[in-house]
Amino acid sequence: MRLTVLGCSGSVPGPESPGSGYLIRAGQTSVVLDLGNGTFGALQRYLDPFTLGGLFLSHLHPDHCADVSALTVYRRYHPHPPPCAALPLYAPPDAAERLVAAYAANADERRATDLSDVYDFRSYRETARIGPFEMRAARVEHPCEAYAVRISHAGRALVYSGDTGPCPQLAELATGADVLLAEASWPDRPDNRPGVHLSGRQAGEAAAAAGVGRLLITHVPPWTDAAQVLTEAKAAFGGPTELVHPGACYEI
Repeated sequence: MRLTVLGCSGSVPGPESPGSGYLIRAGQTSVVLDLGNGTFGALQRYLDPFTLGGLFLSHLHPDHCADVSALTVYRRYHPHPPPCAALPLYAPPDAAERLVAAYAANADERRATDLSDVYDFRSYRETARIGPFEMRAARVEHPCEAYAVRISHAGRALVYSGDTGPCPQLAELATGADVLLAEASWPDRPDNRPGVHLSGRQAGEAAAAAGVGRLLITHVPPWTDAAQVLTEAKAAFGGPTELVHPGACYEI
């Protein structure tokens, strides 16, 4: 598997990065984990959006799903679309309603909008397979319904935390994974709001508890000291640890 970072800025796009978006490729199959603000433009550098095999949304905050509207326009109104079925889209159960609201401008347009010609909406209730990829998910701690996702192929595994506070579900899902792609949105402070995000230390602790091979830190907001977050993560996890950046590629 190859992981390519489309965007990694937390909560909002930053001056040097779109929101959250990660392209995973193996052989002829490509899937995307999240498609936040600005990531659709980056995606087009790497593939024709019509060739995408699946889309996984960890949750429905804009920095993780805003560019689904752009993908919708591309696939629906491109003047020369190839024959293709609706794109499998795994997301929380209210995704269709949420994405219609983001796409349509007013109540009348929302009532008339149906995205089923573009997306095949699916839930995270069961293990899924897209091409050579197997996917499992676990609900994690966040103010809205949110999921961490494990993508496996040929004996290798990547786990993406999505947005989450500290929770045993993340370490359980990530157990033995080759890579944990973990959000770390703030330094470790006693007044951090619980059940929202991980600190650098907490991301490192999750990686250590899961026994992963490598920790990749992502979703650092523009206002957070990324160097401090990385230092905390390294202190809590003894394995290879680094901050991701847009355009970075990792073999898994």
